[in-house]
Amino acid sequence: MTFLFSLFRFLSWIISVLFQTFKSFFISNIPLPPPHFPLLHVPYLPLRRIIDFMEPKTLVSLSFCSQKSHSVIKTQRRAPFNGRLCVSEFHSNLSFCTFQNRDCVLSVCNSLFFPNSERSNYIKMNGQYVPVEVHRSDGNLVSYWGNTSDGLKEITNYVTDLLNIDVSEVRASKESFHLIEWVNRRQKTPLKKVVYIDWGVIPSKDEMIYILRDCTTLSEIDIRSDDPPNFRFSGNFRKIDCLDICHGQWVTIDNLLTMDGIVINLKKSTLTNNDLNVFLKHWLSGGCPRLKLFCARIGSVDIFRVLAGLLHNVVRVENRRDYNSKLSATGRLRRCCLARDHS
Repeated sequence: MTFLFSLFRFLSWIISVLFQTFKSFFISNIPLPPPHFPLLHVPYLPLRRIIDFMEPKTLVSLSFCSQKSHSVIKTQRRAPFNGRLCVSEFHSNLSFCTFQNRDCVLSVCNSLFFPNSERSNYIKMNGQYVPVEVHRSDGNLVSYWGNTSDGLKEITNYVTDLLNIDVSEVRASKESFHLIEWVNRRQKTPLKKVVYIDWGVIPSKDEMIYILRDCTTLSEIDIRSDDPPNFRFSGNFRKIDCLDICHGQWVTIDNLLTMDGIVINLKKSTLTNNDLNVFLKHWLSGGCPRLKLFCARIGSVDIFRVLAGLLHNVVRVENRRDYNSKLSATGRLRRCCLARDHS
């Protein structure tokens, strides 16, 4: 009987929508209010389909309406999400990232900036009442906290529990370096990507070594900061699919020969023409077997020294040849300088 009653209410809603539509044809100049949609009274099968089509930020906002809405979303959401969940201290939010887009789900802001006109808007999150407002352009909820670092952790706990998903990417700075370690401790699934962004502060040697050697990341590491003075990395690199370093002065030829990745991108490199020649010979003879795309920006290039003894391997093209990869620090396709065909 419960199912039949719910089905009857759902059909009644459909009929009311049709009725409103027909009325709009006859009364075209009078705006009609949208009919009330009894979402939580819809049978579970169509309800699950409706929830699967909702955007993550809509699901998060809806979950705060009641305990029932929270429970329904948590238990009925089944479809895979478009993109991977990213915690960003740089953007102060949680978002789903694809190669082209970043869709914000829930963000944090300092409570000092909470507008007085919105003081009555609160939600209950993880047992505490949090002031919120709706972002005017993006439409996601903005939560206000006395400590934004704590707030970022709280919204991460809430969203991952609601959507039954782990964090895949972390974007942090020196000030929020603990965020990388915190995410790694709180979940069993290793991170897929770590982005370290801090142009104003130089990371310590221990922090650099943690990112390069100890941080359990499956795919990508992107370091966008100055390197510590006289920094050197000894030993072999672990397996990293994509390694992107903005200040690569510290990367030596010995480092390069031990890297195990698919894409390596070094900016501001101090590698010499002879170093590149040694690396190319190593690569072409079977070294770095997983590597497909390599880019190193150095001060000056003597192409004949770089290709000494390798001119017979050169493939001449009239204009240029582009090699594209979805593994890149920015998430966009990137053209790289040197490539080897593994087909």
